[in-house]
Amino acid sequence: GDGCGHTLLTPHSGTLSSKNYPGTYPNHTTCRWWLRAPPGTSLLLAFGDVDLEPSERCTRSSLLLADPQAGTAYGPYCRNAGPAAPLLLTNSSTVTVLFNSTSHRSGRGLLLSYATSQHPGDADGDEPRTPLAVCFSVYCPAGCKDIDGDIWGNPSQGYRDTSVLCKAAVHAGVIADELGGQVTLSREKGITLYESAFANGLHSKRGSLSEKRLIFHKGIFFPISPEIKPQFWLPSLVAPLRPVGGPGLPACRLLLPACGDALEVAAFNASSWWHEVDALGQDRAWVATRAALSTTGHSWAAEPGSEAAWLELDLGTRRNVTGIITKGSSEQHDYYVTSYRVSSSRDGKNWRPYRGSGGQEEKVFEGNTNSHGEVSNAFIPPIVARYVR
Repeated sequence: GDGCGHTLLTPHSGTLSSKNYPGTYPNHTTCRWWLRAPPGTSLLLAFGDVDLEPSERCTRSSLLLADPQAGTAYGPYCRNAGPAAPLLLTNSSTVTVLFNSTSHRSGRGLLLSYATSQHPGDADGDEPRTPLAVCFSVYCPAGCKDIDGDIWGNPSQGYRDTSVLCKAAVHAGVIADELGGQVTLSREKGITLYESAFANGLHSKRGSLSEKRLIFHKGIFFPISPEIKPQFWLPSLVAPLRPVGGPGLPACRLLLPACGDALEVAAFNASSWWHEVDALGQDRAWVATRAALSTTGHSWAAEPGSEAAWLELDLGTRRNVTGIITKGSSEQHDYYVTSYRVSSSRDGKNWRPYRGSGGQEEKVFEGNTNSHGEVSNAFIPPIVARYVR
C-alpha cells in the first residue's frame, strides 16, 4: 500500500517502516508486509518505534501482527497501547504485519525489525585462539543502511558511541546491508575528533570528542556459551552497550589472520591509457602503473572516448580480497570515477563478475564524488582470486 516506507525483507532478517518515518505518516493509508522465514524457525520481532496517534482501541492508527500458523494476533498497537516489551518471539515462521491509518495530526509512525531463531552468523563451537580484547556480540538485521540516524567516524578510527550501531556496522564493511548478520565490536576510549568518510554507500559525519568509541572487528570469533547469548540489536538503538554475560565475559579472539592490510600489486594493466598533451605542449602519460593509491600527481585514465574501460590488478598469487579503496587523480587534475563494477579471475582468462551477497545482477559500487577523498567499499563475501578488474 501507499503507507509503506523503507523496506528490506530477507529470509533471515529485515527492517521495515511506515512512509515518511520518522516524519509524520500519511492520512488514510495502509501497508501490509508478509514476513516469511525458513521452515522450522521462529520469527523474533523487535519494535524499534511505534508512535501512532492514540485513540480508543487504536481505531485511528494501528499496527497489527497476525501469526497464521498459530492462529494468534498481536495488537492492535498505537501510542496509548504499545507492545508490552521491545522484543516479541513468535512460534511461527510467517507473520503478517498490517499498518493502517485514518485522519490524524501527529505520530512518527513505526520502525520494526525481525530476525529468525536460527539466523546465519551464530557462533559455533570452534576453539578460538590469541586473546584480543573484551568484546560484544550483537545481531544486526538487514536493511539498516537507510534508517534514520547519524554516524560519526570511519572504519580506521572507529565510531563515536552515539552513532546508530548497525548503520555504523554497514559503513565499516563488517556486514552487508542486504543480509545483516552477527557483529563483533569493542567499546574503547574515545578520541578528540572523528573524521568523516564515504564508505559502502554511506556518508559518516565529522564528530567531536566522546568518552567512548565503537571499534568493529573483522575475522573475530566471539565464544558463545549457554550463559552468554548474542544480543539482537534494534537498528535505531544508540544506548550504551553492556557486556553480554556479566563479569565473567571471555575475551573475543582472533580466528583468522588479521584483515585490513593493503595487498601488494605485482602488475597493473588496462584496456587503454590517455596520452595527454597539455596547453604548454608537454606530454603526460596516464598509464596503468600510475593507478596505485600512493601515486602522487596524475593517475591512470583510459583513452578519452573509450567505452567499457577497465583497470586490471595482478596480485601475483591467489589472494583473499576483502575490499577496495578508490581515489581520484588529485586536486590539480580533477578527475575521478563515480561508479564501477568489479570482476575477478584466477587465471587471467576466465572472468567472473562480482554480484555481492547472493545477488543475481552485477553489483555497482558507488565511487568518488571528488578527486581527493578516499572511498572504501567492502567485498561481502570476499573475492578469492589473483586478478581483479
